[in-house]
Amino acid sequence: SFADKADRLGITRSDYMLNNNNNAASGDDDGAKYEIKQVELNTIAASFAGLSTRVANLHRQFRQAVVPGSTTGQVPINPALEKLPLAFHTAHKQYKQRFNDDNGAGDKKKDIVVLMVVQEGETNTVDQRMLEFALWENHAIPVVRMSLTKLFHNARVDQETGALLVKTDNDDDDNDATTEVEVSIVYFRAGYAPTDYPDGYNDGKEWLARERIENSRATKCPTLGYHLAGTKKVQQELARPGTLERFFSGNDEVESVGGMRGAFAGLYSLAQADATKEDMDAVRDVLNGNFGSYVLKPQREGGGYNFYGQDLLEKVRKNIIHSNNDDGGGGDFTLGEELAELILMQRLFPPQQKAILLRGGQVEGTGDTISELGCFGGILVAADGTVLHNEFCGFLLRTKFSNVDEGGVASGFATLSSPYLCE
Repeated sequence: SFADKADRLGITRSDYMLNNNNNAASGDDDGAKYEIKQVELNTIAASFAGLSTRVANLHRQFRQAVVPGSTTGQVPINPALEKLPLAFHTAHKQYKQRFNDDNGAGDKKKDIVVLMVVQEGETNTVDQRMLEFALWENHAIPVVRMSLTKLFHNARVDQETGALLVKTDNDDDDNDATTEVEVSIVYFRAGYAPTDYPDGYNDGKEWLARERIENSRATKCPTLGYHLAGTKKVQQELARPGTLERFFSGNDEVESVGGMRGAFAGLYSLAQADATKEDMDAVRDVLNGNFGSYVLKPQREGGGYNFYGQDLLEKVRKNIIHSNNDDGGGGDFTLGEELAELILMQRLFPPQQKAILLRGGQVEGTGDTISELGCFGGILVAADGTVLHNEFCGFLLRTKFSNVDEGGVASGFATLSSPYLCE
């Protein structure tokens, strides 16, 4: 199929927190031993690469202004708006080299663009536009923005070549070839939430537009495989003993496996079909009163969907079936089907710092805060599996008040910040 010819581009963000294993939720940082732990891996619509660079620049300038004679080195330069466009440029160039002969000749040759799939009524346009402008300024690559709803009317796949062609005007009635551009990369900043498919699944307009895109030869960012790799369930499966060794089996990779596994938090399956003794023991721990040490996570992107504390406990209690009429947590039980949609994760307790948080140009408050560091990455893999590009692409730091459970800037729980390096 045409999709088999497509290269694969990943723009990812791996999020981390420091975790205090000694003092847990006590908030007492004295003598704490902190370890870095992965919160999640974002493989679709990993945002704020643009805005985070501006925030870092702001903090560097602010440091110089308030501390005379100081240098800016302690607030590191964020290369996200250079490195991420470079990954797109590498994928765009690879596409043109592979398929240039199929693009026509002379007046019939079509412009080749990056297609950014966005949500209707998108609110995070500034961050997206900064990446779009960097692609043009640094590499002269044009970007077309369009929702899945509009793509249903404006996109088609050339049945001879597999090229994804998009009309850049709003004429849905006449497929005029003179208005079409060819798409080298489909960059999804939408398509991960149920609300992105308002017309329904299987035969809905948005679903069919996504299917059309996936069946083309255009490079997808992410591919369906990369998209699914970012789910919490896959994250949980990768943390299983012996799983990483399948992918890093060389004698010289043993140390790398240990380092990666050391960064995993505790992750537990809630699917009865594959739950291990360790998974069931974690559920018992919740039922026996230690629910504050866990987070219940669905297969969703963005903040606002997790379960914490008493809500977590009630969610678990309502969806287990006791086999011996003992609902105290000590007896045998079966996990209900609804729990299979979730995973149980060790709750992390990062160090707290005093900070002033601003939102919308106003002081939101002052108090104890915690932070989460995201590391952007760009990877390009050819259709035959050859890795063509793989690079660290910058960072994102988000800070929120320590008494706020959820995270996420766009969802209103956290603010953008910058790391400050200390000796």
